Amino acid sequence: MTYKDAAAIRLLVLDVDGVMTDGRLYFGPRGEALKVFHVRDGLGLQQLDAAGIGVAVISGRRSRMVAVRCRELGVEHVIQGARDKLAALTRLRSRLKVSAAECACVGDDATDVPLMGAVKLAFAVADAHREALRAAHVVTSLPGGSGAVREVCDYLLDARRLAARTRRTRLTVAPSRAKRRAR
Repeated sequence: MTYKDAAAIRLLVLDVDGVMTDGRLYFGPRGEALKVFHVRDGLGLQQLDAAGIGVAVISGRRSRMVAVRCRELGVEHVIQGARDKLAALTRLRSRLKVSAAECACVGDDATDVPLMGAVKLAFAVADAHREALRAAHVVTSLPGGSGAVREVCDYLLDARRLAARTRRTRLTVAPSRAKRRAR
């Protein structure tokens, strides 16, 4: 996997539990499940949006906290309660007119492996299950819920910057080569 491949990504798909959170569920006295999100991940997702890279969340669970957090971050594509994450991604890609080669995803467990195999660039968080680690092209250094999503965002943004710099260098170097050859 090259930076050129990463620079072509137009859609990042995230799991929630174990990726955006540390995977633990906290139950309150009335039975509500509480989730903790890392603020740096949120900033990274906003930076992706500003760079024109879409973000989608596909989760097997339903959570009001996920809906609130995604709304706060401006994540438009939120699919919760997905029994078949791959089918959900396929429908989303069709609706957005985005090819698999333009998609990346971040997963942490066996339920994410089909998604990971269906995109150009698959990430696993550092503390992912071994099946997700095997399916990943890139493994983050940070665990889920502790800045791993920000690490992925930085990777994609760095790839875009590097690709843009390479294009500019080619454009500025190419004319001088042509002049040398013409002499």
